[in-house]
Amino acid sequence: MKKNLVVLFALLFVVSASYAQKKPASPRMTADSDNVSVAYGQPSKNDREIFGKLVPYGQVWRAGANDGTEVTFKKDVDFGGAKVKAGTYTLFAIPGENEWSFILNSNLKQWGSYGYDKIKKDDVATVKVKPTKTSSTVEAMTIAVSDKALDLMWDDTKASVPLKF
Repeated sequence: MKKNLVVLFALLFVVSASYAQKKPASPRMTADSDNVSVAYGQPSKNDREIFGKLVPYGQVWRAGANDGTEVTFKKDVDFGGAKVKAGTYTLFAIPGENEWSFILNSNLKQWGSYGYDKIKKDDVATVKVKPTKTSSTVEAMTIAVSDKALDLMWDDTKASVPLKF
């Protein structure tokens, strides 16, 4: 009987330890440059149709997964032609086939974009950019930053906002 209990507890320990090591479906990622930092949830394509289907065209999207994507500018910046003060903002996007809008909003700690209509009065900047096609499929949504651009890439699409510090 004791031996069976020891084996049972050992088995439970191994199973619980393996679940504890499992990578989250949309891990929290960061991208940094000298003057900008982005924290975002990184969803994966997983054989899904992304833009126009999973992420509908013409609707506000959280630009990532789970908690809202947050962008921190360490200095005042020209964000795609809009003057923005140094600080932290939630990043939203409105994807389109031929044009995307990127929105910076001062209301932080958002979960998704479900309550965006209630906070859109806190928008700091909205800029429009033309998306381009990537040379290959980007499986995991990726945001890359430099002191010259914020790039969002996923599936076969790349949308970039120029930055000037």
